[in-house]
Amino acid sequence: MVPEELIKPTVSEGASICHAESLCQHLECLKLCGVDGEDEKRIQQSLNVVLLAIDEDMQTSAKLLTDYDVLPTLGKILTSSPNCAEKVAHVLAELAKNEETRKPCIDAGLVLALVPLLQSSDQELLLHAGRAIGRICYDNNDLQERLVELDVLPSLVRILTDYPDNETLVRVGLLALTNLADLESAKEALSKTMVVEQLVKQLKRAENHERVEMIIEVLQMLAENEHLKMQLVDACVQETLCGILQRLQDSSQTEDMCTMKSSSDLIVSLLLGDESMQKLFEDGCGVVYQNIPSWLSSRHTLLQMTGALAIANFARNDTNCVRMVELGIVHQLLDLLEQHVENGDVSVQHAALSALRNLAIPVMNKVRMLEEGVADRIQMLLRSEMPPVQFKLLGTLRMLTDGRAETARILGQDSKLLSRLVQWCDAKDHVGVRGEANRLLASLLRHSKSQDVVKAIEQAKGVKHLVSMTTSEHAIMQNEALIALAIASAINLEVVEETFKESELVSILHKVLQDESMGPEVKYNSMGLLCSLIDSDDLRKEMEVMNLKETLEKLRTHSNSNVVKQANKVLEIIEHFSQNSDHFFP
Repeated sequence: MVPEELIKPTVSEGASICHAESLCQHLECLKLCGVDGEDEKRIQQSLNVVLLAIDEDMQTSAKLLTDYDVLPTLGKILTSSPNCAEKVAHVLAELAKNEETRKPCIDAGLVLALVPLLQSSDQELLLHAGRAIGRICYDNNDLQERLVELDVLPSLVRILTDYPDNETLVRVGLLALTNLADLESAKEALSKTMVVEQLVKQLKRAENHERVEMIIEVLQMLAENEHLKMQLVDACVQETLCGILQRLQDSSQTEDMCTMKSSSDLIVSLLLGDESMQKLFEDGCGVVYQNIPSWLSSRHTLLQMTGALAIANFARNDTNCVRMVELGIVHQLLDLLEQHVENGDVSVQHAALSALRNLAIPVMNKVRMLEEGVADRIQMLLRSEMPPVQFKLLGTLRMLTDGRAETARILGQDSKLLSRLVQWCDAKDHVGVRGEANRLLASLLRHSKSQDVVKAIEQAKGVKHLVSMTTSEHAIMQNEALIALAIASAINLEVVEETFKESELVSILHKVLQDESMGPEVKYNSMGLLCSLIDSDDLRKEMEVMNLKETLEKLRTHSNSNVVKQANKVLEIIEHFSQNSDHFFP
């Protein structure tokens, strides 16, 4: 039996609980009770004293509990005295606020003792047990993984399902999910529960900023899993999110802006999955797409960005692209771009141009977009000094000209455009802009096949940049440049001949053919360009001086059959010229 004097309350006890001596007596009492299974009423009295001591002086109380090795005893009380479990869980929940006490709690096996309590129907017990587990396991990845293995997640979902009106208890469940939902194992386990349905219900009823942010944070983590992403769409979370954006769109308060940002981010996350994106689109009838026009015209750049990113994601397949162009989305994007030309938001421009570029991929969209004057309107951005905008602008224009001879012919004679392109071809600080400018120049030549475009690009001093492009480290850019130059020289060699000599094009091509590491397609296109250059007396002389014929002879034994055929073709042309000349290629 526990000595009565150890637990008998005195008149002055309430005033003296802060003293270590009094707390130590109750800790000794708990150890004895825990061992002997003594009267639960006395255990609860001591636990009340411990709670008061923790509340008054956390550091001292926590140290004493650890020094007196009471934590294992609390674990025994949890499992052997159900009537005391709530009070013990409460003590542990308060104790675990102290970071230094969490490891001793873990070492004492308290997490394993607390987990079964989550099966209880006692809401107070659930509250304290949930808080204790959450705080002890905070920022401990190994222990969190162990909780998933112990099948804690269904219990957390049950809290949301069975007690949706208990705001405090729901908050504990949400906090626990926030700590666990980022684990891949947790996502997999949660995909087999009704967590999404319950979270969406909670989001619909949430009224304060903190609750909304907490729920969306969990949903954002869940949306990284494809199965859960589809469950979110099936649960119509998009309708709730769009409702939040609509409700807050006229606000400028910091809290509301944060909620708009997290809601927008989640919508975009849902669009990243192919299946979920398609279900959200619904042939242009989905709630997200229906909200895009109001987002694009919003005064909030955040909503403008959301609208542009949504279009860019919907435009990941040709069917959606065609449908959106039919619905008139292109000019809404252009209207948005025009708002941001002068000192506008770079991110919005970047997102809008990404959307336009994707929309321009289907051939039938190119025709319609060009007929509606998209190329003309988009050139307003040429005066932008922001590299990310320049980069996307160039890519969009290149996509519009792809396979469209008339567009390439018109743009290829636009002196303002060509002047800007040549300037960007020299961009030292942005490799992407420099590369895209060169690729657009090559594209204008390749797709227009126009003598007027050749002259215009030469006059703008763009040809020398295409010669430099033949030495790119990227084979695709090398080939684009080689083909463009071959077309230009075949159309009007006289116009570009001087630039070819000044930029030592023949020498560059010779090195390409000699380089054993160079790919066969690059060698093939290099020889295709040589076929056009042979018509020039001066360029033929350069070939002779470099003994190009010998290099071509070696390529006759190349492993690639196309390279061999092209080498034979060039040699035949050279042979033809040598028979009609006294001094070329003896």
